[in-house]
Amino acid sequence: MPTGRHPRGTTLRHAALHRDPSDSLGSVGPSRAAGVYALAFYGAGDPIKLIFLRAPGDVAYDPARIEAIRQSAGLDRPFLVQFGSYVWNLLHGNFGNSLITGRSVWRMISAAAPVSFQLGVASILLTALVAIPLGVVAALNQNSRLDYLILGSALFLWAIPAYVAGPLLMVLLITLLPNADIPYGWGGLFDVRIILPLLVLAFQPIALIVRQTRAAVIEVLSEDFVRTARAKGVPERIVALRHILRPVLTPVVTQLGLIMITIVNGAIFVELVFGLPGLGRLTVSSLLNSDFPVILAITLIGSFLVMLSNLLVDVVYPLLDPRAADARTTK
Repeated sequence: MPTGRHPRGTTLRHAALHRDPSDSLGSVGPSRAAGVYALAFYGAGDPIKLIFLRAPGDVAYDPARIEAIRQSAGLDRPFLVQFGSYVWNLLHGNFGNSLITGRSVWRMISAAAPVSFQLGVASILLTALVAIPLGVVAALNQNSRLDYLILGSALFLWAIPAYVAGPLLMVLLITLLPNADIPYGWGGLFDVRIILPLLVLAFQPIALIVRQTRAAVIEVLSEDFVRTARAKGVPERIVALRHILRPVLTPVVTQLGLIMITIVNGAIFVELVFGLPGLGRLTVSSLLNSDFPVILAITLIGSFLVMLSNLLVDVVYPLLDPRAADARTTK
């Protein structure tokens, strides 16, 4: 059974307590940024040729037309000049224009982002409301049938990726409720059609937090202050709420970055399966059409969100456990 120990022998809370805040920011230097830019624009070949080769008619093989479009897009300039121009525009909030539609990339992302944002925030809230109580219950009933049921369900959910869970739940819905409407499209956060996409997106985060919470609670239960409270006859409910829940939140919050990565990856499949007009669907459409400015912009925004979530974890640490600040000042 999982324990509350870190792989190197330290406890979960100790590992969280001594986490280096610089780790959350990553190491995104100019060379790595240039590599991402080069991979996005040239990893699959000439982007203009890729677009024209998919177009019908002889125009797809007109070298003069291809060269003219390349010049208008600025792709005939040296790589470093292109990259410097892209970074300069990026610093001014300009992601460029789509190679396919000619629309502003920022406007395309702004139109799709609210759907993904609402879905992501709702899945995080659902994860917290479901996973933390289940993890606490499993730990308080350690090695019981209820514990095995909760832990086994979490392992099962963790093993099902979003691209499998989405179609599977849709088939189950049609089989069990043949007269029900297929949950396809976006009608707002409070539309009944959002239930299945929300569940699919929250499956793996719930599984992760259930296991993390269970391990953290088992560790806290062995602490002296918990044993003292129980020896004094403090009700188990009070022990759980007052003495266990707050220390447990510290290692659980550390998983926010991993949850963000899981949600960002899962959103691509969820939005595609359920027809949601979010960033995930825009990503797939851009990949299929070789729309590299859009792909690069979404990649940068996704990376920024993961970095931001890790930074927020470092800010919340001292609020949940003041010893975190002391540990960092004595480092």
